This record gives sequence, C-alpha cells and structure tokens, in this order.
Amino acid sequence: MSDARTVTVSVVIPVLNDAGPLAECLAHLARQSRRAEEVLVVDNGSTDGSAELARAWGARVVEEPVRGIPAAAATGYDAAGGSVIVRCDADTRAPADWLERVVAAFEADPGLDAVTGPGLFYDPPGLRGRVLSALYMSGYRWAAGSTLAGTPLWGTNFALRAEAWECVRERVHRDRADVHDDLDLSFHLHLDGRRVRFLPQLRVGAAGRMFRSRAQVRRQFSLAAQTLRLNWAELSPGQRWVQRVQRNWDEQRRAVRREY
Repeated sequence: MSDARTVTVSVVIPVLNDAGPLAECLAHLARQSRRAEEVLVVDNGSTDGSAELARAWGARVVEEPVRGIPAAAATGYDAAGGSVIVRCDADTRAPADWLERVVAAFEADPGLDAVTGPGLFYDPPGLRGRVLSALYMSGYRWAAGSTLAGTPLWGTNFALRAEAWECVRERVHRDRADVHDDLDLSFHLHLDGRRVRFLPQLRVGAAGRMFRSRAQVRRQFSLAAQTLRLNWAELSPGQRWVQRVQRNWDEQRRAVRREY
C-alpha cells in the first residue's frame, strides 16, 4: 500500500488536435492550490501544435501512435511517476482546489483505490448546460453503476493509485478505439476488488461535445454498448452483484472480528 503521507500526483491528459481547449486546461492546472508533481500530455498524432503547446506550459509530452483514447490514456498511466494518477481531458476546467481535494481523499483513506466526481457542462452555457449536466451525471452513475456493480469512473474527472493501475493494466482493452476507456477501466478495477468512491465535491467544468449532434450521441451509445459486451462476456452483471455482496459480507465479518 502506498504511504498516504507521501502522495505524489501525475496528471494525464490524452490529446488529439486539442490545442485550443488544452491551453485553457493547462492554465487551470497551473493555478492549483496543490500543484501536480508532473503533467503528462499524451499526443495521439496531433497536427495542430498541441504537443508544442504542452511543452511550452512545462508538461511532459508522451507519444502514442495507436489512435484512440484507450491507447493514449493507458500509455499516459504507464508513463506516470506519481503514486496517484489523475485523469482529465483537454477541455477539462479544474477549480483551483481540485488536486488538493484529490490528495486529501487519498491521504484520509489509505485503503482507497480511486475517486471520481461530477462535472458541469460549460458548453452549452446557462440553464441548458446545467440541466444536461444533471441528467447526464445522474444517468451515467445509475446506468453504468448498475452494470458493473460499483461506482463508475468518469474520464474527465478521476484519480487512481498507481498500484491499482499496475494490477489491471494488462486487462484493459487499451488497443480498442471502440470502447469507453473510463468505463472499461471501472469494470476491471471492480473485478479486482478495488475501492472506488464518488465525491460530489470533486467537481470540474467540461465541454458537452457529445451533445453537439445526433451522430455524437449515437457514437457515445455505440461505444458504451461495445464496452458492456466485452466486459459482460467476462462476468455478467448478475455475477458481479453477487460478487459485490459477498465482498461486503466478508468485510463486515472481518470488522466484527476485529472488534472482538
């Protein structure tokens, strides 16, 4: 188990021609009350100067030629040197206390393996963005959580211990561009018995790119369906819930024994 008193942070950002939003993301990371030990930008073949921009902001750039967020994100996690790996997207806008809250969660609970939080869509702005945010976040937590029998990670806003990643890195579908990498990782963390918590206060701003067209919405559902098919083939939702209940029961019995 990592020493909770020596938490170090690596922020991983997969990018593909995201120079515009990436500049804003890196500016927000530079204003953190608790700065990361390193920021890794994983360039997935950009032609718009994203890599050069990242270096100008002091980030370490890692190249990943295999197209797709799953491959890019996994390469970033592999390259991270921190004891806690924080993941966001190029369009994430993190409040100044974001990393401070992440570190505090892991320091307070040495047995915690991963945390995730919600987002507020700034694009579209105003009431529509707030409504879409509430609907999407609650829907994703309920739907994805019921399919994996646990708390799902959201790729725009999560963190996990490096040792938890090491235990599942060979199992995730990193070379498949047709899956949701965050949901896929969630399946494998829970299958490995890892503890994942949702923190309502760990909120970030995010672009609602998925709502810009019907084609984008259809693509998101297609990726979700493929992610479910791949992981349900390994263990069905019912079996996952049985496994979770058994683990909870075992933990309660161990807690009772410790009391006596």
